[in-house]
Amino acid sequence: MKIGYSLSSEEYGPLELVEQARAAERAGFASLWISDHYHPWNDAQGQSPFVWNVIGAVAAVTERIPLTTAVTCPTLRIHPAVVAQATATSAAMLEGRFRFGVGSGEALNEAILGDVWPEADVRLEMLEEAVELIRRLWTGEVVSHHGRHYTVEHARIYTLPEQPPPILVSGFGPKSTDLAARIGDGFATTSPSELVERFRAAAGPGKPVEGGTKVCFHADEAEARRIAHRKWPNGLLPGELAQVLPTPEHFEQATELVTEEMVAEKVPCGPDLDRHVESLRQYEEAGVDVLHVQQIGGDAGAFFEAYAAEVLPRFETAGAGAA
Repeated sequence: MKIGYSLSSEEYGPLELVEQARAAERAGFASLWISDHYHPWNDAQGQSPFVWNVIGAVAAVTERIPLTTAVTCPTLRIHPAVVAQATATSAAMLEGRFRFGVGSGEALNEAILGDVWPEADVRLEMLEEAVELIRRLWTGEVVSHHGRHYTVEHARIYTLPEQPPPILVSGFGPKSTDLAARIGDGFATTSPSELVERFRAAAGPGKPVEGGTKVCFHADEAEARRIAHRKWPNGLLPGELAQVLPTPEHFEQATELVTEEMVAEKVPCGPDLDRHVESLRQYEEAGVDVLHVQQIGGDAGAFFEAYAAEVLPRFETAGAGAA
C-alpha cells in the first residue's frame, strides 16, 4: 500500500491547501485527495473553498503527484453537465494526474438550493445517470440527453484532456459499493471494512481502491486528543446521519454525544508514530491500494517531516502514484 495525503477543504483555506499539496509532493507522498464541500461539518473546522479553483492552483504548483476528488457529488448542487466541464479542465491542467471521485453526497452540501433531499436509492440512481452523462460529454461530441433526472440540449465540451480521467465511486454500504463495482473505474472508501472485498469480488481485477483516514500528529498527546475531538467528532456519528443532517449546526448538536475518548480511540493522536502506522495498516490489510492521510488541526510542517522520515519508508515508495 502507498501513502497519500488528504487535503481537507473543510479545515484549511485555499492558499494553505495549495501549500500542503506542494509539501506533500516534496515529502514523497504518493497522491492527493481533496474534499469537495459547500459547508464544513461544523464551525470549528471553519473553511470550505470552491474545490475547482483550488485544483487549478494545485496543478500549477505540482509536477508529479496525482489528485482525486474525494468526493464530488455531481447530482444536485452543480448540474452534471457543468461538473463534466470542470473535471475536463482539471484533467487537462493536471495532464494525466487527475482522478474523479464521486459519491451520492450529503444534505449538508447538496441541498443548499432548496431541493428535496432524495432517499438513498434515488440518490444512487441520480449518481448513475450523472456519471453516464459526464462520460458522454467527455467524448467531445455534441450531447443531447433527456433522462429521468437530467436534461442536456446540444452540449459539447471543447477543452478536454488527452484521455478521460478514471472515475472512482465511493461506497459506504452494500448498495453504493455494488454500484461502484458496476460503473466505476475504482473504489473510494474511508473505512477498512469488508466493503473493499465486496467491491473487488464484483468489479474483478485491475480496479484500484483508494482510501482516506485522519490522524492528529502533535507533540502533546492530550492536546492532540482535544484538537481531534473539537474539530472532527462527526466521524463517529452512526448510520445515515452524515448523509441526512442538513446544516453544520445540526452536526454540532448531534456530536454533543461524541466524547473525546471515542474520537481518540478511532483517530491516532499524538507523537507515537508506531500507533499511526498500526492504524494505517488496517487499510492495507483490508486491501486498499493507496491510503490518504489527513492531518487534523494544523502543524502540517511537523506532520510532513515526521511522516517523510518515519512513516512513508514503512510502506511502498511513492513513485508515480496510486495503483
